Amino acid sequence: MSLVTIDRRNGLAYVTIDNPPVNSLGRSVRKNLLLACTSLAADKEVAAVVVSGKGRNFVAGADIGELGQTPSEPFLPDVLSAIENAPMPWVAAISGVALGGGLELAMACHGRVADRGARLGLPEVNLGVIPGAGGTVRLPRLVPMADAVSMITGGKPIAATHALDIGLLDRIAQADLIRCATALAQELAQKGPPVPTITRPCHSSDKIDWEAVEKQMKQKSRGAVAPLEALSSLHTAAQAPASEALSAERARFLRLTTSEQAAALRYVFFAERAAGKSLRSHDTPPVDLRQVGVIGGGTMGAGIATALVLAGSQVRLVERDAPVAEAGRARVAQTIADSVKRGVLAQGAAKAAIARLSTGSDYAALADCALVIEAVFEDMAVKRQVFSRLDAVMPAEAVLATNTSYLDVDALAETTRDPARILGLHFFSPAHVMKLLEVVRGRETGARALATGAALARLLGKVPVVAGVCDGFIGNRIMAAYRRDCEFMLEEGALPQQIDAAMQDYGFAMGIFAVQDLSGLDIAWAQRKAQAPSRDPSARYARIADQLCEAGRLGRKTGQGWYDYASGAAKSDPAVEAIIQAEQARAGRKLRSFSAEDIMARILGRMQAEGAALLQEGISESAADIDVVMVTGYGFPRHKGGPMYLAAKSSSEGKDA
Repeated sequence: MSLVTIDRRNGLAYVTIDNPPVNSLGRSVRKNLLLACTSLAADKEVAAVVVSGKGRNFVAGADIGELGQTPSEPFLPDVLSAIENAPMPWVAAISGVALGGGLELAMACHGRVADRGARLGLPEVNLGVIPGAGGTVRLPRLVPMADAVSMITGGKPIAATHALDIGLLDRIAQADLIRCATALAQELAQKGPPVPTITRPCHSSDKIDWEAVEKQMKQKSRGAVAPLEALSSLHTAAQAPASEALSAERARFLRLTTSEQAAALRYVFFAERAAGKSLRSHDTPPVDLRQVGVIGGGTMGAGIATALVLAGSQVRLVERDAPVAEAGRARVAQTIADSVKRGVLAQGAAKAAIARLSTGSDYAALADCALVIEAVFEDMAVKRQVFSRLDAVMPAEAVLATNTSYLDVDALAETTRDPARILGLHFFSPAHVMKLLEVVRGRETGARALATGAALARLLGKVPVVAGVCDGFIGNRIMAAYRRDCEFMLEEGALPQQIDAAMQDYGFAMGIFAVQDLSGLDIAWAQRKAQAPSRDPSARYARIADQLCEAGRLGRKTGQGWYDYASGAAKSDPAVEAIIQAEQARAGRKLRSFSAEDIMARILGRMQAEGAALLQEGISESAADIDVVMVTGYGFPRHKGGPMYLAAKSSSEGKDA
């Protein structure tokens, strides 16, 4: 199969990149693209060239498997230079996505046309690198510098309409993309020799306070270096001649590809792609997801319903009575309205999503749903009652799922006639935003239910990780383990603000105590009380959190938790320190001082030990799955790779030493 084809028609050439599944710019594609460019440059009969991608996408980027390897010729900058300096204009016809090297290719062309639904971006920072084929130099010659900074340091793709507004696109195709690109190519050919993008002046950056942006970015990136390197590269592009800026960009790119952060980010990228592999290893079809039931209209239930209607499913939301069901509808409507207000959802799409939602209190109305997801209060008795009622009204082929974050899925399945159709679907809040979905495989969960979990993850654009049944599954079990150890550290001389500061300095957005205050201390308190009868009396147990709850300090929602929120911001509270000091005295432990390094070594060690136990017990299918859970759902800094990645890396380095 030829990866790049040329079709000459009516004085034009149509170059098509055909490298499924996403037309990545691997070595063979680069080689064939350069050959095509050389061939067309010598063809006097060709007045202009239209380049496109076969299939859904233009070009989704470089071959990620080549990152970190010794670069091989032809190098992408050389290929793009040949296109940019071609004697006739090249026009990029962009369908689907133009990302990374794909957008750099489009910017090296002399004109750009896209489908209305296309997305364009330079997401290299998400892999610990920066654009390496002129992205930081060409983009600010096409769009305002502020937009270039946002796109490259943030790494998020933009919609075609936005790209047109800022000058990245010349046109949006209203109908046939290739026909629209052909028209532009003919127009450019009539204007004479093409003007290389690189020869254009860089957009003014006078309004950018580079030092202020750098300071803000340091805080936001939490230790990730690629965004700061990208900013420096853009600053160079604004000041230096294009040739110098290109050389500086390439040097940065090559240096970053071999960095520890880039290696960790590539690991997470591939781990996410492999997640849920066992769900795809059988041929059993899932149930139809065009109509899904949700029981519970609280924060989580409404979030799940929102995710589903936005993905195109009809949703029937059931609550205990009509007023509560209507409150659930209002939560969904408000969430969607907020998305419209932020500009991430069009008004028409919002109205269509809301129209797909119906609410009520009758379980019988769910009988036409092939999947029902329970998201009621985290109480075993309440959930068992829900499943018993569902089992009475749902057809035998329907799949029933629970959104529990801790409870025993097998115990819930016992309330039904066919446990094979029961599984856990642990969403993370906000459910319409968070990418992680723990698919909990019960003792008797069948292939059809698991296939449905995988199909749902695909529908919602989530990363599915399979977990076995245990208290807290993967993520909450690990978090509970290191939270306990953090409370043990309080008994030994640390303070909440010290531990939280150490975690933030390491790269977490929030420390464990601030997280507890945000989610509510009563959630874990209820879990601890439920476990109390079976707890080993000889096991170490810290009582500080229980005492806070008993005092009514349940977190932000009560204005007090581990911190005081009277001023709006989290402030350390002498009352909390008094409780800690009293417990230190009661426990009779020798107090010590803790450095940030001591704290993080303790937290990481606890995470890794619990992860090893999850693997040994068969709860998690792989160490990489554990890292995906911790990075995607629990705020572990992505550029660190995950606790199990770090453990394996440390073990490998120890052997090498």
